[in-house]
Amino acid sequence: MKVFEELYKIPEVKEVYIVYGIYDIIAKIEADSLEKIREIIISRIRRIPEIRTTNTMVIVEGTRK
Repeated sequence: MKVFEELYKIPEVKEVYIVYGIYDIIAKIEADSLEKIREIIISRIRRIPEIRTTNTMVIVEGTRK
C-alpha cells in the first residue's frame, strides 16, 4: 500500500498499522513538541496525495506492561 510506505519514509513516524473500521491506517509519530507534530501532519502527512483526511489524537498518559 503506497500510503503505508510513504508514511514510513517520514522519520518521526514510528509505527504504522492498516486497520479495519472507520479509519484505514493508524500512524504513531513522535516529536518534541505539539508544534512539531502539527508541522509533520500539515507539511508531510497531509501532502501525500492519497490521504483525504486525518484525525489527530495526542497521547496524554499511558502504561506499559
